[in-house]
Amino acid sequence: MEYKDYYQTLGVPKTATEDDIKKAYRKLVRKYHPDVSKEADAQGKTQELNEAYGVLGDAEKRAAYDELGRGQHYRAGQEFRPPPDWGRGFGGSGGAGGHAGAGGFGGDPMGSDFFADLFANLGGGRRRQAPPQRGEDSHASITIDLADSYQGATRTITLTVAERDAQDRIVTRERNLSVNIPAGVTAGQQLRLSGQGQPGAAGPGDLYLEIQFRPHARYRIDGRDVYETVPVAPWEMALGGEIEVATPSGKVNVTVPAGSQSGRKLRLRGRGIPGKQAGDLYLLLEVVLPPASTDKARELYQAMARDLAFNPRAGG
Repeated sequence: MEYKDYYQTLGVPKTATEDDIKKAYRKLVRKYHPDVSKEADAQGKTQELNEAYGVLGDAEKRAAYDELGRGQHYRAGQEFRPPPDWGRGFGGSGGAGGHAGAGGFGGDPMGSDFFADLFANLGGGRRRQAPPQRGEDSHASITIDLADSYQGATRTITLTVAERDAQDRIVTRERNLSVNIPAGVTAGQQLRLSGQGQPGAAGPGDLYLEIQFRPHARYRIDGRDVYETVPVAPWEMALGGEIEVATPSGKVNVTVPAGSQSGRKLRLRGRGIPGKQAGDLYLLLEVVLPPASTDKARELYQAMARDLAFNPRAGG
Protein backbone atom coordinates (compact mmCIF):
# COMPACT_ATOMS: atom_id res chain seq x y z
CA MET A 1 0.00 0.00 0.00
CA GLU A 2 1.05 3.62 -0.37
CA TYR A 3 2.12 5.73 2.58
CA LYS A 4 -0.06 8.77 3.33
CA ASP A 5 1.34 11.96 4.81
CA TYR A 6 -1.57 13.26 6.86
CA TYR A 7 0.27 16.44 7.83
CA GLN A 8 0.76 17.23 4.15
CA THR A 9 -2.92 16.54 3.46
CA LEU A 10 -3.99 19.16 6.03
CA GLY A 11 -1.15 21.53 5.15
CA VAL A 12 0.25 21.76 8.69
CA PRO A 13 3.71 21.06 10.13
CA LYS A 14 4.35 18.08 12.39
CA THR A 15 4.68 20.52 15.30
CA ALA A 16 1.12 21.83 14.76
CA THR A 17 -1.05 22.16 17.85
CA GLU A 18 -4.42 20.48 18.21
CA ASP A 19 -6.08 23.84 17.55
CA ASP A 20 -3.96 24.42 14.42
CA ILE A 21 -4.97 21.03 13.06
CA LYS A 22 -8.65 21.63 13.78
CA LYS A 23 -8.58 25.07 12.10
CA ALA A 24 -6.80 23.71 9.01
CA TYR A 25 -9.29 20.86 8.72
CA ARG A 26 -12.33 23.13 9.05
CA LYS A 27 -10.99 25.56 6.47
CA LEU A 28 -10.18 22.90 3.89
CA VAL A 29 -13.27 20.76 4.39
CA ARG A 30 -15.49 23.80 3.81
CA LYS A 31 -13.51 24.65 0.70
CA TYR A 32 -13.94 21.17 -0.76
CA HIS A 33 -17.44 20.43 0.54
CA PRO A 34 -19.26 18.79 -2.39
CA ASP A 35 -22.25 21.09 -1.96
CA VAL A 36 -20.24 24.26 -2.60
CA SER A 37 -16.94 23.26 -4.21
CA LYS A 38 -16.31 23.51 -7.95
CA GLU A 39 -13.23 21.27 -7.72
CA ALA A 40 -13.29 18.21 -9.98
CA ASP A 41 -12.83 15.68 -7.15
CA ALA A 42 -14.36 17.51 -4.20
CA GLN A 43 -15.85 14.30 -2.76
CA GLY A 44 -12.53 12.45 -2.88
CA LYS A 45 -10.66 15.41 -1.39
CA THR A 46 -13.18 15.64 1.44
CA GLN A 47 -12.68 11.94 2.23
CA GLU A 48 -8.90 12.45 2.34
CA LEU A 49 -9.32 15.37 4.72
CA ASN A 50 -11.65 13.35 6.96
CA GLU A 51 -9.14 10.51 7.04
CA ALA A 52 -6.24 12.82 7.93
CA TYR A 53 -8.20 14.53 10.67
CA GLY A 54 -9.45 11.16 11.93
CA VAL A 55 -5.81 10.45 12.81
CA LEU A 56 -4.27 13.81 13.65
CA GLY A 57 -7.38 14.98 15.49
CA ASP A 58 -7.21 11.98 17.84
CA ALA A 59 -4.41 12.24 20.41
CA GLU A 60 -3.74 8.50 20.59
CA LYS A 61 -3.84 7.86 16.85
CA ARG A 62 -1.59 10.85 16.23
CA ALA A 63 0.94 9.60 18.78
CA ALA A 64 0.95 6.16 17.14
CA TYR A 65 1.25 7.67 13.66
CA ASP A 66 4.14 9.92 14.77
CA GLU A 67 5.87 6.93 16.39
CA LEU A 68 5.64 5.07 13.09
CA GLY A 69 7.45 7.86 11.26
CA ARG A 70 10.04 8.58 13.95
CA GLY A 71 13.48 8.27 12.41
CA GLN A 72 12.01 7.38 9.03
CA HIS A 73 11.59 9.48 5.92
CA TYR A 74 8.41 8.15 4.41
CA ARG A 75 7.02 10.18 1.54
CA ALA A 76 3.43 10.40 0.35
CA GLY A 77 2.79 7.73 -2.33
CA GLN A 78 5.80 5.63 -1.28
CA GLU A 79 5.25 1.85 -1.10
CA PHE A 80 4.84 1.03 2.56
CA ARG A 81 4.19 -1.78 5.02
CA PRO A 82 3.91 -1.19 8.79
CA PRO A 83 6.50 -3.08 10.90
CA PRO A 84 5.15 -6.35 12.38
CA ASP A 85 5.45 -5.14 15.97
CA TRP A 86 4.15 -1.65 15.29
CA GLY A 87 1.33 -0.47 17.55
CA ARG A 88 2.60 -2.23 20.69
CA GLY A 89 1.92 0.04 23.62
CA PHE A 90 -0.95 1.91 21.95
CA GLY A 91 -3.92 0.00 23.27
CA GLY A 92 -6.68 2.47 24.13
CA SER A 93 -9.08 3.14 21.33
CA GLY A 94 -8.13 0.41 18.93
CA GLY A 95 -10.72 1.79 16.61
CA ALA A 96 -11.06 2.84 13.07
CA GLY A 97 -13.97 5.20 13.23
CA GLY A 98 -14.00 8.61 11.58
CA HIS A 99 -13.52 11.73 13.64
CA ALA A 100 -16.36 14.19 13.16
CA GLY A 101 -15.70 16.62 15.98
CA ALA A 102 -14.38 19.46 13.85
CA GLY A 103 -17.38 20.18 11.80
CA GLY A 104 -19.53 17.16 11.21
CA PHE A 105 -18.72 16.70 7.51
CA GLY A 106 -18.71 12.95 8.04
CA GLY A 107 -16.81 10.45 5.94
CA ASP A 108 -15.49 7.04 6.92
CA PRO A 109 -11.68 6.78 6.86
CA MET A 110 -11.98 2.98 6.91
CA GLY A 111 -12.47 3.28 3.16
CA SER A 112 -8.69 3.75 3.00
CA ASP A 113 -6.52 0.63 3.01
CA PHE A 114 -3.71 2.62 4.57
CA PHE A 115 -5.88 3.72 7.48
CA ALA A 116 -7.46 0.29 7.95
CA ASP A 117 -4.18 -1.65 7.87
CA LEU A 118 -2.42 0.86 10.06
CA PHE A 119 -4.91 1.18 12.88
CA ALA A 120 -6.78 -2.14 12.90
CA ASN A 121 -4.13 -3.63 15.21
CA LEU A 122 -4.15 -0.92 17.83
CA GLY A 123 -5.32 -2.35 21.13
CA GLY A 124 -4.40 -5.96 20.38
CA GLY A 125 -6.28 -6.17 17.10
CA ARG A 126 -9.64 -5.06 18.45
CA ARG A 127 -11.78 -3.08 16.02
CA ARG A 128 -14.50 -0.84 17.29
CA GLN A 129 -17.58 0.08 15.32
CA ALA A 130 -17.43 3.64 14.04
CA PRO A 131 -19.39 5.99 16.29
CA PRO A 132 -22.58 7.54 14.94
CA GLN A 133 -21.87 10.55 12.75
CA ARG A 134 -23.68 13.85 13.00
CA GLY A 135 -25.21 15.16 9.79
CA GLU A 136 -23.33 17.23 7.26
CA ASP A 137 -23.29 21.00 7.48
CA SER A 138 -25.37 22.83 4.89
CA HIS A 139 -24.49 26.07 3.12
CA ALA A 140 -26.81 28.67 1.63
CA SER A 141 -26.98 32.43 1.13
CA ILE A 142 -29.39 35.09 2.36
CA THR A 143 -29.91 38.47 0.71
CA ILE A 144 -30.67 41.39 3.01
CA ASP A 145 -31.12 45.15 2.72
CA LEU A 146 -28.42 47.50 3.92
CA ALA A 147 -30.82 48.76 6.60
CA ASP A 148 -30.93 45.24 8.08
CA SER A 149 -27.21 45.45 8.75
CA TYR A 150 -27.62 48.79 10.53
CA GLN A 151 -30.58 47.87 12.69
CA GLY A 152 -30.76 44.07 12.78
CA ALA A 153 -33.82 42.20 11.54
CA THR A 154 -35.69 38.92 11.43
CA ARG A 155 -36.14 37.35 8.02
CA THR A 156 -37.80 34.16 6.79
CA ILE A 157 -35.96 32.08 4.21
CA THR A 158 -37.15 29.09 2.22
CA LEU A 159 -34.75 26.18 1.80
CA THR A 160 -35.13 23.28 -0.60
CA VAL A 161 -34.00 20.08 1.11
CA ALA A 162 -33.61 16.54 -0.23
CA GLU A 163 -34.78 13.53 1.74
CA ARG A 164 -35.87 9.92 1.23
CA ASP A 165 -39.54 9.04 1.28
CA ALA A 166 -41.17 5.84 2.52
CA GLN A 167 -40.29 4.12 -0.77
CA ASP A 168 -36.64 5.14 -0.36
CA ARG A 169 -36.89 7.63 -3.23
CA ILE A 170 -35.09 10.98 -3.16
CA VAL A 171 -37.65 13.77 -2.97
CA THR A 172 -37.36 17.48 -2.31
CA ARG A 173 -39.44 19.67 -0.05
CA GLU A 174 -39.40 23.29 1.02
CA ARG A 175 -38.64 24.32 4.57
CA ASN A 176 -39.24 27.80 5.97
CA LEU A 177 -36.80 29.07 8.54
CA SER A 178 -36.86 32.26 10.61
CA VAL A 179 -33.42 33.89 10.78
CA ASN A 180 -32.27 36.62 13.14
CA ILE A 181 -29.96 39.07 11.36
CA PRO A 182 -27.72 40.75 13.94
CA ALA A 183 -26.80 44.39 13.47
CA GLY A 184 -23.33 44.84 12.01
CA VAL A 185 -23.21 41.89 9.61
CA THR A 186 -21.15 42.40 6.47
CA ALA A 187 -21.16 40.91 2.98
CA GLY A 188 -19.55 37.46 2.91
CA GLN A 189 -20.02 36.91 6.64
CA GLN A 190 -21.55 33.56 7.59
CA LEU A 191 -24.30 33.08 10.14
CA ARG A 192 -24.21 29.69 11.86
CA LEU A 193 -27.59 28.14 12.68
CA SER A 194 -26.89 25.24 15.00
CA GLY A 195 -28.73 22.01 14.25
CA GLN A 196 -30.32 23.24 11.01
CA GLY A 197 -28.09 21.23 8.65
CA GLN A 198 -28.46 17.70 7.31
CA PRO A 199 -29.82 15.01 9.66
CA GLY A 200 -27.49 12.35 11.04
CA ALA A 201 -27.46 9.45 13.51
CA ALA A 202 -25.68 11.59 16.12
CA GLY A 203 -27.78 14.67 15.43
CA PRO A 204 -28.11 17.20 12.63
CA GLY A 205 -25.29 19.33 11.28
CA ASP A 206 -25.31 23.11 11.18
CA LEU A 207 -26.52 25.54 8.54
CA TYR A 208 -24.16 28.31 7.39
CA LEU A 209 -25.83 31.31 5.72
CA GLU A 210 -23.60 33.67 3.76
CA ILE A 211 -24.70 37.31 3.88
CA GLN A 212 -25.31 39.13 0.60
CA PHE A 213 -26.64 42.67 0.17
CA ARG A 214 -29.48 43.50 -2.18
CA PRO A 215 -28.24 45.94 -4.87
CA HIS A 216 -29.30 49.55 -4.36
CA ALA A 217 -29.08 52.43 -6.83
CA ARG A 218 -27.71 54.87 -4.23
CA TYR A 219 -25.44 52.71 -2.10
CA ARG A 220 -22.17 50.88 -2.66
CA ILE A 221 -20.70 48.78 0.15
CA ASP A 222 -17.02 48.08 0.77
CA GLY A 223 -16.49 46.05 3.94
CA ARG A 224 -17.98 48.24 6.65
CA ASP A 225 -17.69 51.45 4.63
CA VAL A 226 -20.74 52.68 2.72
CA TYR A 227 -20.72 55.01 -0.29
CA GLU A 228 -23.90 56.97 -0.95
CA THR A 229 -24.62 59.05 -4.06
CA VAL A 230 -26.27 62.34 -3.05
CA PRO A 231 -28.04 64.48 -5.70
CA VAL A 232 -27.29 68.19 -5.27
CA ALA A 233 -28.69 71.26 -7.07
CA PRO A 234 -26.27 73.42 -9.11
CA TRP A 235 -26.64 76.44 -6.79
CA GLU A 236 -26.00 74.24 -3.72
CA MET A 237 -22.75 73.09 -5.31
CA ALA A 238 -21.70 76.57 -6.45
CA LEU A 239 -22.72 78.58 -3.38
CA GLY A 240 -22.36 75.93 -0.68
CA GLY A 241 -24.67 75.49 2.26
CA GLU A 242 -26.38 72.97 4.48
CA ILE A 243 -28.48 70.16 3.01
CA GLU A 244 -30.44 67.29 4.57
CA VAL A 245 -29.44 63.79 3.52
CA ALA A 246 -31.29 60.53 4.19
CA THR A 247 -28.67 57.94 5.22
CA PRO A 248 -29.03 54.27 6.23
CA SER A 249 -28.89 55.32 9.90
CA GLY A 250 -31.32 58.26 9.57
CA LYS A 251 -31.42 61.82 8.28
CA VAL A 252 -28.39 64.07 8.82
CA ASN A 253 -27.53 67.67 7.94
CA VAL A 254 -24.25 68.17 6.12
CA THR A 255 -22.49 71.22 4.75
CA VAL A 256 -21.65 71.32 1.05
CA PRO A 257 -18.50 73.42 0.55
CA ALA A 258 -18.91 76.28 -1.91
CA GLY A 259 -17.50 75.54 -5.36
CA SER A 260 -18.00 71.77 -5.09
CA GLN A 261 -18.04 69.65 -8.23
CA SER A 262 -19.69 66.33 -9.01
CA GLY A 263 -17.69 63.50 -7.51
CA ARG A 264 -16.67 65.41 -4.38
CA LYS A 265 -16.62 63.07 -1.38
CA LEU A 266 -17.73 64.02 2.14
CA ARG A 267 -16.74 61.62 4.92
CA LEU A 268 -18.97 60.95 7.93
CA ARG A 269 -16.89 59.00 10.44
CA GLY A 270 -18.51 56.04 12.16
CA ARG A 271 -21.72 56.20 10.12
CA GLY A 272 -20.95 53.12 8.06
CA ILE A 273 -21.99 49.61 9.04
CA PRO A 274 -21.88 49.37 12.86
CA GLY A 275 -19.50 47.08 14.68
CA LYS A 276 -16.67 46.99 17.21
CA GLN A 277 -14.98 49.36 14.78
CA ALA A 278 -17.76 50.96 12.77
CA GLY A 279 -17.19 51.84 9.14
CA ASP A 280 -17.50 55.30 7.60
CA LEU A 281 -20.16 56.75 5.33
CA TYR A 282 -18.93 58.58 2.24
CA LEU A 283 -21.32 60.98 0.52
CA LEU A 284 -20.57 61.34 -3.19
CA LEU A 285 -21.98 64.64 -4.44
CA GLU A 286 -23.64 64.54 -7.85
CA VAL A 287 -25.02 67.68 -9.46
CA VAL A 288 -28.53 67.33 -10.91
CA LEU A 289 -29.74 69.97 -13.36
CA PRO A 290 -33.36 71.15 -13.27
CA PRO A 291 -35.11 70.47 -16.59
CA ALA A 292 -35.62 73.32 -19.06
CA SER A 293 -39.26 72.37 -19.40
CA THR A 294 -40.88 75.82 -18.97
CA ASP A 295 -40.40 79.21 -20.56
CA LYS A 296 -39.09 80.61 -17.30
CA ALA A 297 -36.55 77.79 -16.93
CA ARG A 298 -35.32 78.27 -20.49
CA GLU A 299 -34.94 82.03 -19.89
CA LEU A 300 -32.83 81.35 -16.79
CA TYR A 301 -30.56 78.95 -18.69
CA GLN A 302 -30.22 81.48 -21.55
CA ALA A 303 -29.31 84.19 -19.04
CA MET A 304 -26.69 81.93 -17.46
CA ALA A 305 -25.22 81.13 -20.85
CA ARG A 306 -25.09 84.83 -21.74
CA ASP A 307 -23.98 86.34 -18.41
CA LEU A 308 -21.61 83.66 -17.12
CA ALA A 309 -19.98 82.93 -20.47
CA PHE A 310 -18.81 79.63 -19.00
CA ASN A 311 -17.16 76.99 -21.19
CA PRO A 312 -16.48 73.78 -19.24
CA ARG A 313 -14.25 72.47 -22.04
CA ALA A 314 -11.97 75.48 -22.20
CA GLY A 315 -8.36 74.52 -21.71
CA GLY A 316 -9.17 70.80 -22.06
